[in-house]
Amino acid sequence: MSGAKPLHPGLFTWPDQNPSLLGSLCLDCGEHAFPSQRSCRACSGQNTRDAELGNAGTLWTWTIQSFMPKTPYLTDETPETFRPYGVGYVELPCGLKVESRLRENTPDQLRIGMPMQLEIISVRKDEKGDELVTFQFCAAKETH
Repeated sequence: MSGAKPLHPGLFTWPDQNPSLLGSLCLDCGEHAFPSQRSCRACSGQNTRDAELGNAGTLWTWTIQSFMPKTPYLTDETPETFRPYGVGYVELPCGLKVESRLRENTPDQLRIGMPMQLEIISVRKDEKGDELVTFQFCAAKETH
């Protein structure tokens, strides 16, 4: 994705061959947050640091969104080309649940507990013609 930039900087490592979500870790109580926060939502402490949260998790719950996203998440889709998409919470190994768009978009493709993998996708072009990218999760390729 040459000439691309994140729709929202600071949410994932960019550019990176193996992207990871970026968040924060409270050094007082061990609570993770996404996106990164300067104070802890669990203990109200101010002793946090940026942390990589990883790129894999487990689908905790999901739904299918059948209406076009609102600003700033608009894509280049039109009402005629729009396709429903999955939205879910993915539980990361640290225990944090992250809301995400899902590549899979039908109920028969999704099941609670399935392994998920982070991927970077193109959303649209900005006014300068630069490609804007964001993250989503998709079903992980199972290895045997």
